[in-house]
This record gives sequence, structure tokens and C-alpha cells, in this order.
Amino acid sequence: MRRPIAGMPVFLSRIEVLKLKSLVSHAGLYTFIFLLVSACSLNGPEPSDVVTYESSPSPDLTDYPSAENEASETDPDGDYSGPDYFIPGVFDDVADGSGAAAATQDLPTMWDVYRKHTLLDLSADNKRIKEQRDWYAKHQAYLDRVTRRAEPYLYYIIEESVKRGLPSELALLPVVESAYDPFAYSHGRAAGIWQFIPGTGRAFGLKQTWWYEGRRDIVAATDAAMNYLESLNRQFDGDWMLALASYNSGAGTVRNAIKRNEARGKPTDFWSLDLPKETRAYVPKLIAISQLYAHPEKYGITLIDYPYQPFFEAIDIGGQLDLAMAAKMAGINIEELYRLNPAFNRWATDPGGPHRILVPLDRAELMRSELAKLPPEKRVAWGRYTIEKGDSILSISRKHNITPELLKQINHLSSNTIRAGKTLLIPQSSEPLDHYSLSAEQRLATKQNRNVSGKQKVVHKVKSGETFWSISRRYGVSHRSLAKWNSMAPTDTLSVGKTLVVWTGQTQPNSEMQSQRMRKIRYRARSGDSYAGIANKFNVSLGQLKSWNDIDIRKYLQPGDMLTLYVDVANAP
Repeated sequence: MRRPIAGMPVFLSRIEVLKLKSLVSHAGLYTFIFLLVSACSLNGPEPSDVVTYESSPSPDLTDYPSAENEASETDPDGDYSGPDYFIPGVFDDVADGSGAAAATQDLPTMWDVYRKHTLLDLSADNKRIKEQRDWYAKHQAYLDRVTRRAEPYLYYIIEESVKRGLPSELALLPVVESAYDPFAYSHGRAAGIWQFIPGTGRAFGLKQTWWYEGRRDIVAATDAAMNYLESLNRQFDGDWMLALASYNSGAGTVRNAIKRNEARGKPTDFWSLDLPKETRAYVPKLIAISQLYAHPEKYGITLIDYPYQPFFEAIDIGGQLDLAMAAKMAGINIEELYRLNPAFNRWATDPGGPHRILVPLDRAELMRSELAKLPPEKRVAWGRYTIEKGDSILSISRKHNITPELLKQINHLSSNTIRAGKTLLIPQSSEPLDHYSLSAEQRLATKQNRNVSGKQKVVHKVKSGETFWSISRRYGVSHRSLAKWNSMAPTDTLSVGKTLVVWTGQTQPNSEMQSQRMRKIRYRARSGDSYAGIANKFNVSLGQLKSWNDIDIRKYLQPGDMLTLYVDVANAP
């Protein structure tokens, strides 16, 4: 990709933007507010001198979702404390989009509009801000990545902030919170580009079910984030610095710090407060990155820019809809659909709503037209399962990849009692489950089946009484890393029988012992199986599965297909 001249905009086409799919996330309100504060410098004096940077140690590197941090997904020992990127770098290789500029020359650019509506004071400059600004300015590649990831959401977020009379700098907050990855999930259980934790998300109306995670919903979470930020700003009498700090550490923490300073006769502005280390760096990060986006030429960076126009449109689907069908009706691929609708955990929308799907603006009319042709009863496939002797609600739900609660709800069961010979209604996807490549199940399978050089993959079945802490001690790994490898947070509950992947530095067993434990098995694919799921179940890689069976794993696995596997009985299910 050609490097643009410092300060000059670069336009990307919609197709290029679509490559950013899954990486945009719900960054918490904390980040949102933080970015707000930093953007204020746009109203300060015009910069005159270009700032240059010498090589110097980066401040708290592990606090940043940098290229090194993201690459650490291939290093299981990396104990990065920020958002956990499920699919690092997948949508970062975007070609030069300068050809798109000609068609949109009559439109303002994204950053032009952003600068016209900044409200924060970004003239502040001190050691804490400079450390953060220097780091960002010396990592142009990182700025490029997050800006590309942000493109599908920027117009909507800036528009919403302008409508409410809020600082447009809030559009940068997800950079600090989640690097604009819609699937980001932190060790503190925060999810989405705005990084809401479960309790705060529910308090601001974000629904969280097996089907749907509202904290990752671009529209719903953005609305909730702005409501939360407005509330914090009012609590602190319009002081955005204190509001942003509260978003990160809690309003109570900030109020207590203010009371301590008042008792000692000290100033009560943000810079004078004794706050947690993370919060002391949080606000300066937003200020720093806002200063860079306000005056890129001053700091020697370039900004990728886009025409200021809507990227997506919301379609009312009226009820539950299979996502593979939705993608076909809109004429887009399934990854693109998930990228705009990261809140959907499974293969279909939530039957209880919201009944809304975002599609690229130029596909909205096609989607509406095709949807009108599809009768409501055909928008989700249903099957009937005949209960066999020995079946239970739990075994049937596991066999069909749904929860016991959902199975009971669908079939109007008030208890776990079932009778052999009776039938149950089961929701079924229109495509094999591995087609839904960015569903929660497939993201986890992709994560657990990656190859890690120099490490041994161990599959651990959770036993009664075990915790992340006890399991991590057994294998000599960090409990945070253990949770991250399995797309969980250290405080998440572990259910008995759950499969965890552990990457250890233990040496491989000697070849003779290992060969004695190897067995050749034949496995018949069942309904709901996927290549990734089978590889994970038997603790083998997708590459091994492919080579043993001479198959194209990009094609669908059909029920009844036979697969050959060579498994170590010590690690087999």
C-alpha cells in the first residue's frame, strides 16, 4: 500500500473496508470518555512546529493493543492485560483506496467532520500525556490498523455524538478500549468496542442471552455508551476529565479521591487526584491520541480518511432469521455480516429480538426485496428429534449445540422430565456450523486449534471443584493466560466437563512411548459437527485432519462422512 503524504487523507472503498470484519469491538465507556477528553485540543492554538521523535522506551507497552500485543496470540505465555483479540490481523491488509476518492470528492471527509465538532480542551501537555503521545506517534502501523477497523462504525458514532451535542472525540474512545475490535473480550469480562462489563451493560439496557450479546451490538452499545458518558459528565458538573476517569475506575473511586484532596487542602482536578495506576494512564491516552488525530502533520503521522457517509443501514427483519440466509439475501459473505452484527453469538438472530440486521448501505434494498420473498416460517429451519432410551435434556442439548434452557423453552417443558418415543422440536442451521465462521463457537474453535511453535497443547476436562487458579497451578501457567486461551475471563464460572486448552512448555513424551499410545480411529460425522470441532475434540490440528483424509476443510462436512484420525489415547476424549 502506498504511504500517503503526512496529513493528507486516504480513502478506502467499501470492499476494502469490509475486510475489517470481526476486529471491531465493544470498547467500554471508559475508553469512550477517555477519548473524549483527549480530542479537546482541537480547539487549542494552531500548531506551528513539526514534532520529531527519538527512540525511547515505550510507556507501559503491555497497556497497548500494539502489533506486538496482537501478535502475542501466537505466544501462549504472553500475559497481555488488555482486550483479547480473537482473530488478530485478519482484516488489516487493506489495499490503497485512493481510487475511491474521485467518486466522493463532493463529500467532506470523516476527520474533517470530526474536527469541526470537537469540544474538549486538547491544549494540555505534561509528562503523562507526552509518554502516551510519543508511543502512538512512533507506531504508525498500529494507528493505520485501528483506523481501518473503525471505518464501518465511525460515521454512525460521530453522527450520534453530534446529535447529542457531545464531543466528537468520543469516536476515538474505542481505540483506547478495544482497538475497535468488535469481538474484544478482556480479562475483566468487558466485551465489545465499548468494553461494557456484564452488570453495567444490563444497567444500560444491553440484553445478554445465548443467542445475542448486546455489549457487542454496534448500535445498541454505542447508544448505551453515550448515555453512560452523559450521566457521568452530569455527575461531575460537566468535567469530562473526571467523567472519563470515572468511566474507567468508577464514579465512587473518583469521588473518594476528590474527598481526600479536599480534606488535605489540595486541588481536585484530574491531574491532582491519587487514582489507580490504570486510570492515571487512561485519560492521558485519550488526550494523546486525540491530539494526534487533531494535528497529524504536527506529529509526523498520516491518517487514513474516508468520505463522511453512512456505511450501513439497519433492516427490520420482523423475527428470527438464519444468518447464512441473511448473508445470501444481502449478497455478502457471512464474515461481512458478522462484522457488522458482532452481537449475534450463534447461527441465527435472537428469537426474542432485537429483530434488526445491519447490512452495507448499497445492499439494503436488495436485502429488503429478498426478505419479502421469504415466508416467516422458512426463515429458520426446524427439525424433530425422537427421544431415545437413556436420553436426557442435557445430552440432547449437547448433541444439537443448544442450551438445556433453550431446549426446554422451545418445547414448553417446565421440568427436565422427558419420555422415550416423544419428539422434541430442535432449531437447525441452514448450513453446517463451521460455515458460521465468526459465531462464538467457531471463534473459540479457531482459537483453540491454532498452532503454537515450541508449545504443547493439552486438552483438560474440568472436574468438580476446579478453578482457573487450580488448573493453572497444575500446568505451571498463568491463570489469566489460561482463561484467555479459552476466550474467557479469570472470573468466569467453569462448568464440570468443560473442555479447556492449555499451552505448556513441557517437553514432548519420548517417541517410543508416544507411538505406543497412538491409535487409528474412524469417526462418523454427526449433525452439527464441524472440522474444527472434531479436531478440538480429539486434540489434533486442522492440518493433521486435512492430511489424514485428503479433504478440503473449506467445504462443508456432511452428517455420515467418515474421517480417519490418529489420536494419542492419553489426550483423547
